[in-house]
Amino acid sequence: MDLEKRHLKTVDWTIIMILVGLGIFSYLGISGSAAGVDKAHQQVVWYIVGFAVLVGTLLFDYRLFYNMSYVLYAIGLILLIGVFQTKPINNTTSWYDLGPVLLQPSEPMKLFTILTVARFMAKRAEDPDRFYYFYKLIPVASLVGVPLLLILIQPDLGTALVYTGMLATMLIVGGIRLKHVVYVGALVGSFFAGMTLLYQYKQEIFFKIIKPYQWDRIIFWMDPDLEAMGRGFQLKQALIAIGSGQLFGKGIDTPTQASFGWVPVGESDFIFTVIAEKLGFMGAGLLMILFFFLIYRMIRIAMEAKDPFGSYVVAGVVGMLTFQIFENIGMTIQLMPITGIPLPFISYGGSSLITNFLIIGVVLNVGMRKDKLRFD
Repeated sequence: MDLEKRHLKTVDWTIIMILVGLGIFSYLGISGSAAGVDKAHQQVVWYIVGFAVLVGTLLFDYRLFYNMSYVLYAIGLILLIGVFQTKPINNTTSWYDLGPVLLQPSEPMKLFTILTVARFMAKRAEDPDRFYYFYKLIPVASLVGVPLLLILIQPDLGTALVYTGMLATMLIVGGIRLKHVVYVGALVGSFFAGMTLLYQYKQEIFFKIIKPYQWDRIIFWMDPDLEAMGRGFQLKQALIAIGSGQLFGKGIDTPTQASFGWVPVGESDFIFTVIAEKLGFMGAGLLMILFFFLIYRMIRIAMEAKDPFGSYVVAGVVGMLTFQIFENIGMTIQLMPITGIPLPFISYGGSSLITNFLIIGVVLNVGMRKDKLRFD
């Protein structure tokens, strides 16, 4: 443990204050949903535990995570494989039931994957040809691809997509060549073209790759009025609730669609809808401003880090959080298809919240030890 006064002076306290602000929004959103104040109080407890985890993370030099990254990655893979032996919850095998809490191993695996990829890339940071040839991307892509595939099998498409955001950001910071981006884009485009042909001519094969409920999300994302009281109900009600909030919202204590349960899972996946209905455009806008400054402060830390490992780690975190925020808010306003991605630091849930605090703790750790002279 090497937390000293000289380190405390360099902690990014702005990020700490942003987290407090996000905690207030989380409480207001959960208490304003059908879940009520009981779950909001539970979220307060998770926030306290999260801040304790964050402080504990600051006690150690972040280079410790460099040394432990491969071990943590292996533990994460074991947990992801072991979860298939558990009882399905909501038709997915994504959680370990530990009695009073549910552990979702894909959440801490995000950090373990970021640390492992960052270590792999940092070892090759001085090599100008590290990404010169396309095949050199394969080891990095594999480190992300293995947990991604395991999560897809659960199935949990939303969380799996987060891993692609992490990988893309880290490769961009690592100096991936433009033509390789074009290659990847061509591969993705070819995949979608192939899936389109399968849907038109071989739907029995198409629906073995794409689950029917996943396809429904795309169809009713494009037009929720097709079944406004059926499969398009969730998105339709979210749009109505957000629009009804207008400029200043209906107020925290006012009965609304969210508080009466017309917005499904308003305490978690659709919590932005609750906030927009209760606090209006001004409240929702303030929340997005907090997220903007959180990402901005982390980008500064990544740019000021004195070693490649620290820069890559923070870059991965920026990619992860940016994707989650964009996807979660986007799906509530029909900008993106609906997925089960929680809004970071806002949605109800222990595994996601504590993992995010742990991740921010690592980011702050990089920032407060950015000067090489401060290493012990």
